[in-house]
Amino acid sequence: MSFGDDLRNERVSRGVALEDIAAVTKISQRHLLALEQERFRLLPGGILSKGIVRGYAGALGLDQHDWTERFLSAYTASGQMIDDDRNWTAFASNVGKARILRREATQMRLRWIGAMVLLLSVAVAAYFMVRYLGVRQGWWHSVVPGHKVSMALGVLRTSFRSLAARVSSRF
Repeated sequence: MSFGDDLRNERVSRGVALEDIAAVTKISQRHLLALEQERFRLLPGGILSKGIVRGYAGALGLDQHDWTERFLSAYTASGQMIDDDRNWTAFASNVGKARILRREATQMRLRWIGAMVLLLSVAVAAYFMVRYLGVRQGWWHSVVPGHKVSMALGVLRTSFRSLAARVSSRF
């Protein structure tokens, strides 16, 4: 059986009239009938055709994704597809793939950020643990002498002041 016949059989087996689907979905009967008769050229095209299929399938309680895929296969196989719809189908397919790639790239970036944060946390914890043990056992000040650090800061402060004085004298 074909796509249109299967769709019509699903509707008839559920005892739903075409008018009822048109009333519920607000899709014209002309488009619903064109769908059942596989006269795809009468459909508006692009995303609107897929919307009609989703609305029809949803009104009958069918799987919308499955029926949309079946519609695209039937539409492509029918030879009625115009170039705009062919381009639209390729575009929609590429958008879906791009979203998946973007999501994977974001997840990978988050993993790297998480790894860096974890590594930094471990390094900071190791520093403070070694420092704590060194101060407690008395060897920390011999490794990192405090007076040399404060002396180096004093030299830097003096150098910065002289540089600032030279720059301000030019203006």
